[in-house]
Amino acid sequence: MNDPYGIIKTMQVTEKGARQGVVGKYLFIVDPAANKVEIKHAVETLFKVKVARVNTMNYRGKHKRLRTMKYGMTADWKRAIVTLQEGQKLPEIG
Repeated sequence: MNDPYGIIKTMQVTEKGARQGVVGKYLFIVDPAANKVEIKHAVETLFKVKVARVNTMNYRGKHKRLRTMKYGMTADWKRAIVTLQEGQKLPEIG
């Protein structure tokens, strides 16, 4: 898992994430197989910033009922909270 684009899937935009962005923390949806070291390296490579720490959370998929009485599940996913070093911030996107 060396490809940074394969590790970082998307940046998660939520109200909680917007509040944490002021403090230098950003939320990313990442590959469930990626570890903290790989996530740190991917963020530093893609955004050219220095990462202080990475916290991760694994989420299980939810059970969903299909049109018939069959049940399925949404995919499992992983969230990473990336804390940047003092004075660092992600560039404005858009």
